[in-house]
Amino acid sequence: MATPEFATLTTDDLVTGEAVALDLPPAGLGLRIVSGLIDVVVTAGLLGVLVLGLAVAALQADEALLQVAMLAAIIVSFVGFPTALETLSHGRSLGKLALGLRTVRDDAGPISFQHAFVRALVGVVEIYAFLGGPAFFAALLSARGKRLGDFAAGTYVVRERVKLQLGPPTPMPPQLAEWAAGADLAALPTGLALAVRQFLARLPQIDPAARAVLGGRLAAAAEEYVAPAPPPGTPPEAFLAAVVAARRDRDAARLAREAELRARLTRGR
Repeated sequence: MATPEFATLTTDDLVTGEAVALDLPPAGLGLRIVSGLIDVVVTAGLLGVLVLGLAVAALQADEALLQVAMLAAIIVSFVGFPTALETLSHGRSLGKLALGLRTVRDDAGPISFQHAFVRALVGVVEIYAFLGGPAFFAALLSARGKRLGDFAAGTYVVRERVKLQLGPPTPMPPQLAEWAAGADLAALPTGLALAVRQFLARLPQIDPAARAVLGGRLAAAAEEYVAPAPPPGTPPEAFLAAVVAARRDRDAARLAREAELRARLTRGR
């Protein structure tokens, strides 16, 4: 059996508030085009409303002020509105909301103002100035359907309305429970964490020779983020399973504490 390649992942691992891993595939080119067309129509409508309002106001304003207001209307329509909308909705424009899409970071986390701003700014050039040509060809050639704005911002678009098949969480190896409880476990880099989880999920499908090589490589990389090292003689897959299970449990506990704190603060108002 050929050795699987975990450096390039074909699915994206998102973590919900309950620390459950979800696989969400990238949005297809067709959905991206339809979503983009909806957003273009909305942007054009907003610009039209603003221009109409300025035309009415022009009757009582001088020409210089009108030019400044027109420039502001263009900036608001093409940059300000999409940036604010995607920031406040955590990656959903009106077109994406209609089609069940969402913009996420390359590591599958929620986007911030900076990501939304860069996508909107580059979109002015690739979508409006060049009539969507650069965006179309970039998405066509990208495995994740990324347009130029996504490459610049470090984002891509996923489908949310899919049927998810969740595997059982990785259990804690009993022989490592005591060690994991006292170990200092830093968060693994996104790529390494995804590779470890994918490796553990595919263990039954990997022949022993490939499993030993991959497990050793992943365990060596993960040990840099763990102190102290696991007990001597620990199998790589057991060590990796303990790290994943311990991190999941600690993240779930942290989320629970934060939820309890928010509930307490809310009750105190």
